[in-house]
Amino acid sequence: MKKIFLFLTLGLLTVSFSNDVAAQQKKPRIGIAGIYVENSVFMPNRQEMVGRPVQMPDYLDPDSVMGQAAEWLPALRGSGNGRGPITKESYDAFVEDALEVIKANMPYDAFWFYNHGACSVEGVDDPEGDFMEKIRGVIGNDVLTTTTMDLHGNVSWKVALYSDLITTFRKAPHDDSRESNRRGVANLLERLESGKGRPAYKAWVAVPVLVSGEWSSTRAEPAKSLYAMVPEVEAMPGVIDAGIWIGYVWGDNQRNSGVVMVVGDDKEQVGAGAKKLAQKFWDVRNQFTLEAPGYSLEKCLDLAIASDKKPFFISDMGDNPGGGGSGEVTWTLARVLKRPELQSPNGKSLLYCSIPGDEMVEAARKAGVGGHAEAYVGAMVDNSYEPPILLSGEVVYVSPEEEAQPTDNQAPFRRRNNIAIIKTGSVYVVVGTSSPTPNLEGTGIDPSKMDIVMVKQGYLVNQWYNMKADWVMAFTRGSVDQDFQKLPYQNIVRPMFPLDPDMADPELNVIFVPSAKHFYGR
Repeated sequence: MKKIFLFLTLGLLTVSFSNDVAAQQKKPRIGIAGIYVENSVFMPNRQEMVGRPVQMPDYLDPDSVMGQAAEWLPALRGSGNGRGPITKESYDAFVEDALEVIKANMPYDAFWFYNHGACSVEGVDDPEGDFMEKIRGVIGNDVLTTTTMDLHGNVSWKVALYSDLITTFRKAPHDDSRESNRRGVANLLERLESGKGRPAYKAWVAVPVLVSGEWSSTRAEPAKSLYAMVPEVEAMPGVIDAGIWIGYVWGDNQRNSGVVMVVGDDKEQVGAGAKKLAQKFWDVRNQFTLEAPGYSLEKCLDLAIASDKKPFFISDMGDNPGGGGSGEVTWTLARVLKRPELQSPNGKSLLYCSIPGDEMVEAARKAGVGGHAEAYVGAMVDNSYEPPILLSGEVVYVSPEEEAQPTDNQAPFRRRNNIAIIKTGSVYVVVGTSSPTPNLEGTGIDPSKMDIVMVKQGYLVNQWYNMKADWVMAFTRGSVDQDFQKLPYQNIVRPMFPLDPDMADPELNVIFVPSAKHFYGR
């Protein structure tokens, strides 16, 4: 009897193991690669593209439902290593390395293009589309793909062609980045599991509007109401996803423009949804405005110094590294330090975030907290507007030496730990990073207690937005200049609003983009 029971038990375990193996074998194989760079072409810097292993999001953790739904095969994600356009040589090297990893992980049932959409590479008109085309050349056009993007990215024809599913953020600031990327992956899994495969229709509409995120924050009108329409279109029968891409204003190629895309299985609904969003986008073009009042730097400082509200925030918009600026332009800081009201230690306190300056950090470390340090900061490469500043003052804080090195996956301009805070007059300058949100924990500086906080940012991220007592946006110099009329465009398609404010109404043609397989017939 025991032998029979043992036999049955072993048999059941064998069947269970076989089922587990079969289930494991049935899991779709999904690759991941992308480019996540946002960089202005209107800057003298040049940077190298670095391929780093894809950092898997938490919703794809091995023990999560989505993580267990497939065999995930991450390759490389291209990122910057500085500021300015990417060199062609480094881009080519990244692509070659990424394709080697992608080939080694073949075959694939699906692929996730994990992009931003605003990368500029010397000599390459459409880096993301080019990279996606090369990946398709390896994995084939039968493989189901999804593309996730920043709403300040550009949806070129190639990006639309090589994407079967596509989505983008719906908020600026990007509080929904995780949610949006997850939505794109969830849609991919659903189409795989249901057997429905690629959507039958992809509608693409070019909207000749090109404004910055500062002029189209979804916390303010008209972008707030415009983007509120996206879920409504997504809910239409036969529609899978919908998106509005504001585009990237500091790029200069034919792909730099507003775009609407809708994907789904009902041609009439997909087309109608795309037309509805595109028409609304165009209709509100004259209403786009800065989220906070915008003035010259001098007027912003006048208002802040005269105000009894604290902290009073000033956005140093022209050199916003989060929008593709270098983060090392000294034009604004030079003028702040010359204000007579801020030259006395007893003047209104102003916290400036931030300016690169490794030499100053080392000088501060030698002087120690309470000591006096002097060194040049900023404009080491991007000196188009102002030379480096010889900063001199009291060391309020300096990072311990053991925290000075960035992690392997951090670009130099993203360093948070290796900083010093230098007080000159009543101005506290965060040195050693270009981040507008430096980690000030443990520094003894509480931004909420400052009279004035100036950050290299356009619209304030929530960290600052929720702290502000008042806020103005300064038209300052830098490679993400908000005066679009001054930008030396050569390649974007004209006419383009607001560069051509009196342009005729465009047709806003709904173009149905074929799948890559249908386009090539194989």
